Amino acid sequence: MARIVMKFGGTSVADIDRIRNVAQRVKKEVDLGNQVSVFVSAMAGTTDKLIGWVEEISPLHDAREYDTVVSAGEQITAGLLALALQNIGIPARSWLGWQIPFRTNQVHSAARVEEIGTDAINERMNEGVVCVIAGFQGISDDNRITTLGRGGSDTSAVALAAAIGADRCDIYTDVEGVYTTDPRIVPKARKLDKITYEEMLEMASLGAKVLQTRSVAMAMNHRVRVQVLSSFTDKPGTMVVDEDEIVEKQVVSGIAYAKNEAQVTLVGVKNKPGIASDIFTLLADGNINVDMIIQNETEDGKKTDLTFTVTQTDLEKAEEMLNRADNIEFDNLITDVNVAKISVIGVGMRSHAGVAATMFKALADKGINIQVISTSEIKISVLIEAEYTELAVRALHTAYGLDGE
Repeated sequence: MARIVMKFGGTSVADIDRIRNVAQRVKKEVDLGNQVSVFVSAMAGTTDKLIGWVEEISPLHDAREYDTVVSAGEQITAGLLALALQNIGIPARSWLGWQIPFRTNQVHSAARVEEIGTDAINERMNEGVVCVIAGFQGISDDNRITTLGRGGSDTSAVALAAAIGADRCDIYTDVEGVYTTDPRIVPKARKLDKITYEEMLEMASLGAKVLQTRSVAMAMNHRVRVQVLSSFTDKPGTMVVDEDEIVEKQVVSGIAYAKNEAQVTLVGVKNKPGIASDIFTLLADGNINVDMIIQNETEDGKKTDLTFTVTQTDLEKAEEMLNRADNIEFDNLITDVNVAKISVIGVGMRSHAGVAATMFKALADKGINIQVISTSEIKISVLIEAEYTELAVRALHTAYGLDGE
């Protein structure tokens, strides 16, 4: 007997028929003798509708009431799935975040899990009851409903799996697993049987939409084995596991891309100690995340050009803050949203030379110019013109031998 936490996203529970389909999948695990808890998202489109209502009635809304409204979507799904399970003879009961409880901080709409009560869930699972839990939500110390923000349902599921010592956390989506790159761009992209936490974390942060970074980071920290698989097929998915579980490591496991990047260049910044600290502290104070950074000194060494990237949604705010800053002097500020970040990822990079050279040659052969480069132990990212995104992804996928049959 194993303990399994299952999580189903919005497309998996989009209507009554799909909720019944989910109930059958849960039944299969129960019939195997496993103890099961299930997390559900709101039905597809529900959360957006609820957010729309909030913004229509109160554009400058109270975040506490926002959470009260938006958390309702998962509550509906949890109740419906519990009923669907009962109708096919599976003992089931729905649970909301406050009933477990999922204790969080008080940062409404982006709360962090601080503590999970496990006594009641453990008791019900030991009795053979399937616990159907509303994902994405918790309760703060002042007894207000909170929501966990983007990727919150995945994070909820992984957090509970860690807390109850589950053998596996299965994340059901509309794709069959984690691929070497986006199959819509590269039809020969292959589904990976296994991928390391570190690789999945890089892919999630660099544009892959299969899992959110928060859930992957939590799985890595608590060593929760996660499986990504489809609600609509019976094929095995991709296991996200510790590096020790992968015997033969690929040099490059995948190619990721992100089109929501914006490049900012500060031309003629006074070259003095602490200027970079001033610039990036300012942006950090504005909750603006900076990614790729490159600095070029002028010939006389008195000034420097500083280039970095932010998300396109943060660009206007970053420009405004830099232009207003009294302690940061520069000759000109240039921005460009016509850029994309392309990344190659693989734990095998640690022990193989020439990975960067292969990347640069593949792009050069296609006439693609590299604007900015950044690296980590298992990743190389470059910034290129956005119009070459798909060409670059296909070229790199082939160059690293990732194409399937």
